[in-house]
Amino acid sequence: MLASAPGLSGRWERLEPRPRARMLRQVLHAGLRTSFHALGRFVASHPVFFASAPVLLSILLGASFSRYRVEEDVGSLLAPKHSLAKIEGNLVDSLFPVNRSKHALYSDLQTPGRYGRVIVTSRKGSVLDPVHLDTVLKLHKRIYQMQVTVPATGVNSFNYSFSYLCLPDDKNVCIIDDIIRAMEEIQSARTSNSSVPPLRYPITELADGRQAYIGHQLGGVQGWAPNGAVRGQGTGARGEGVRSARALQLTYYLQARGGLMDRVASQWEKAFCAELQHFAALHPKLGLYPSTSSSLRTDFQFSSVLAHQPLLASLGACGVLVVLCCSMRDCVRSKPWLGLLALLSITLSGLTAAGILNLTGATYNSTYLGIPFVMLGHGLFGSFEMLSSWRRTREDQHVKERVASVFEDVMLRLSGSTMLHLMTLGLAASPLTNMEAVRLFCRTAALAVTISYVYMLSFYSSCLVFTGYLETGYRHGCFCRRVPKPDRLDSKPAWYRCLMYTRYQDEAPAANPPPHGVDPGHAHAANSSLTNTHAHAANNTAAGGLVANSTHGHPHPHPLTHPTANMDPNPQDSHLLLGCVRRCYGDWITNTYVKPFVVLLYLVYISFGLMGFLQVTQGSDPSALVAMDTATVLYTRAQQRYFSSYSPVIGFYIYESAPYWNASVQRDLLEYAKGFQRISWLEAYLNYLTDRNQSTSQPRENFTNTLRHGFLREPQYAHFADDIIFAERGGGGEEPDVAASRIFLVAKTTENKREEMSVLLDTLRRLSLTSRVRFLIFNPSFVYLDRYAAAVSSPLRHSLLAVLFLLGLSSLAVVEPLVSVWLGLTVLSVQFGVLGFMTLWGVELDCMSVMCLISALGHSADCSGPLLCGFSSGRGDSRTRWVRVALERHGVPSLQTLICYGAALVPVGTVRSNLTHTLFRCLALTAGCSALHTLAFLPTLLTFLPPSKSRGERPDGEAQRQEVECVEMNDSTRVVDQITTV
Repeated sequence: MLASAPGLSGRWERLEPRPRARMLRQVLHAGLRTSFHALGRFVASHPVFFASAPVLLSILLGASFSRYRVEEDVGSLLAPKHSLAKIEGNLVDSLFPVNRSKHALYSDLQTPGRYGRVIVTSRKGSVLDPVHLDTVLKLHKRIYQMQVTVPATGVNSFNYSFSYLCLPDDKNVCIIDDIIRAMEEIQSARTSNSSVPPLRYPITELADGRQAYIGHQLGGVQGWAPNGAVRGQGTGARGEGVRSARALQLTYYLQARGGLMDRVASQWEKAFCAELQHFAALHPKLGLYPSTSSSLRTDFQFSSVLAHQPLLASLGACGVLVVLCCSMRDCVRSKPWLGLLALLSITLSGLTAAGILNLTGATYNSTYLGIPFVMLGHGLFGSFEMLSSWRRTREDQHVKERVASVFEDVMLRLSGSTMLHLMTLGLAASPLTNMEAVRLFCRTAALAVTISYVYMLSFYSSCLVFTGYLETGYRHGCFCRRVPKPDRLDSKPAWYRCLMYTRYQDEAPAANPPPHGVDPGHAHAANSSLTNTHAHAANNTAAGGLVANSTHGHPHPHPLTHPTANMDPNPQDSHLLLGCVRRCYGDWITNTYVKPFVVLLYLVYISFGLMGFLQVTQGSDPSALVAMDTATVLYTRAQQRYFSSYSPVIGFYIYESAPYWNASVQRDLLEYAKGFQRISWLEAYLNYLTDRNQSTSQPRENFTNTLRHGFLREPQYAHFADDIIFAERGGGGEEPDVAASRIFLVAKTTENKREEMSVLLDTLRRLSLTSRVRFLIFNPSFVYLDRYAAAVSSPLRHSLLAVLFLLGLSSLAVVEPLVSVWLGLTVLSVQFGVLGFMTLWGVELDCMSVMCLISALGHSADCSGPLLCGFSSGRGDSRTRWVRVALERHGVPSLQTLICYGAALVPVGTVRSNLTHTLFRCLALTAGCSALHTLAFLPTLLTFLPPSKSRGERPDGEAQRQEVECVEMNDSTRVVDQITTV
């Protein structure tokens, strides 16, 4: 009987009643697979249109690159879009604008739109030594007298100097740093052979009696202790004498009034950097580290310029490996051009997405460097799955039918993974995301993935049709010329026979002898004429559309199947990776003695991931996302080395009228500022009253009158007028109220400067909620620190929850519940490992790493989803057998994708940029963790964890129940239905 033929039993499908719970999934699967089958036939019937339309559309949209624009406002990209610090900054600007300050400015507190800044260091000795001090003042003079010509040529050109562009004080003289005034006083004293005025740190007293904070202008300071000993760097007390200093910082503030002045200021900044570069070459004993308002933007976008050639190298390396992965020994069935066309499809989709962005007025930034890799991973996955499915189709079918079978088998999986990508990226691109860089990246990546999916359905599928016709005509896969039959090849040289080797269809029966006990003619008829009628019934039971490909002549394994019955009839023609997985790796990874080591490896993976997860740090420093060896990085390093002893100047703003004459209010304000280095008008005013034997607790009128007409008119206190805003009362000649005021605080810091600033911000904000005096604190760096961790991690949490929700929802109607559970656990495990290992690798949680983590959700689903669904769709055989089958059918395409993807990442890791280093490390970890789960962890765990492959124990009364198996067979004249009773 046919039931005893092991070669045929694997091609039968049991007609068993299914639970009602799976009925909805069966109906949906049948409808979706039928729709994709019809779509595949339609594409195969019009291959020229579907191949040419994407190319023409890409060319038309690619012409829009004349509208290419680069993002100018980098600060808005890298800082949380909605934060309390931004609101506080706007309030501060409205109360105390920069141009209102007529005496002194603090470079790290009041940063106007345009400025030039330089850190000067001495390679040997102190910058306060006479020779270095004279050189620094000479540099200051050259910068002060430097001129720029705008426009560069023409009769309307004008020369602009710093004195025209600077912010003026109350005497219409440019505001300069206090350290310059102190150095000029020292130089003047040395010239006149008089005593040098003492320079104290961090607060010194100038010749006019004014107290000036120079902690952010003088760095690497060694001071004198009271007993004459030398203090260490940055350990000075308030107002101690300065013995030496290794660095100083100068800032030149510019005005940008309107478009013309902004262009002039931009040209002045470029001339400023050029002048410093020239001056550094003339004075090698000094180190100069410039920074301007446009340095961050220029250096941030410079990563894209540096990555041009490495990206081309990535494309070339990926192209070589794609060709190798699509090649076989059989020159007809080998499809190297199809691999290059897959890359071309991804490239065209990227060009189309870029054209759409240009037409819609979008801007580009360096974070978009990660989008090609998102497209590459998803596109290669789809192309290798389609090629693998194509090779499992029957070669005696027409090309249109083979393409339709490929669509029926693959497109449901590819559509599901595309939906996961769009769900994760789309939710991260929603207004819920507070980081503009993350939102724009995810929006653009979602657009690119959508176009890549459409081009995979159209362009790549039509290319598959063309290569299918070449295969049907027995033409060489590379040279497209017809391959001679074996009898003609015998007379050719050996190299020619090797180059033109193929297997003709009439050789298949000889190469695949019938199983033992089956008539050869009968077996051949059965093997060559299996139709899709009963294959559809088998496919409708598969989970999530990820079936065991019974439509392709590779049926579900049967318990009675001979161990070699399901092997490739021509193993010498198999793909190299497929042969390795089928003959070696599948048996090795499912070996009983290997499983404990894989489980142990997974425990080690979780342990190291947890260790890294507990050490995650936020990376709120924008300089960590710029190109290396640039002005921003060098300036930041110098600042951290020499100016890390004190925090930036923090503005303490009292934005409502307060009873300053009240003794309790005075005590509260003095208590708040206790422990800080401070420049406080209130403290100076109270000392002023005490020195004159006046009470500090006076009536409001007396307190305000003395403040206005006595204190602020003293030369040494006149600069405090910038810190107080008076508001007239209702009338009657009464003294005005102090409507708002500010004091300046500086905290002592250690190496963890940004973390301490974040803690200080939270502490003072909590204090402001309970204080009787309404105040706020602000520093421009608070815009990056304020709720940065929540702003960065929120899109990742939203995307992860979206994936789990989508899997849970789809398990009700589309995917097997256990597949959703396994896929959700796999995505969580991969995400957990990538987050932990990237921390151990030195990657902080910033906007770039979060973008990579969001894309990792879809990448891990691409790799592991087909394997899980292929395994769960099998019935009636051991777990080990179905793990091997799933590895052969879906593990090999995932491995090919990961190999090509990894090769494309290698050139990016050589780019000298912090941003690309973060990108490379995160994406490499994503590929590595996905490979471990797809090729090691899941194949091992699925051999002893649910879903079960057993059909369960049957009652004794049903043990002898007859099962009906149906095989539809046809020959050249008729269709025969054989019903066999087992």
